[in-house]
Amino acid sequence: MDTKLLELLVCPVTKGSLTYDRAQQELISRSARLAYPVRDGIPVLLEDEARPLSDEELEA
Repeated sequence: MDTKLLELLVCPVTKGSLTYDRAQQELISRSARLAYPVRDGIPVLLEDEARPLSDEELEA
């Protein structure tokens, strides 16, 4: 994921920052407790496509 692009992207729910999880190919919004998928290098920033994060995942 391009770092310049990551700096521009925000969570569509909270407008907060996102972090990239390379292993899972997801953009993480800790404030919304959601993980947005990145498919073929393209972030899918739709709340319906995101998966909820567990407490364990947020602590990591």
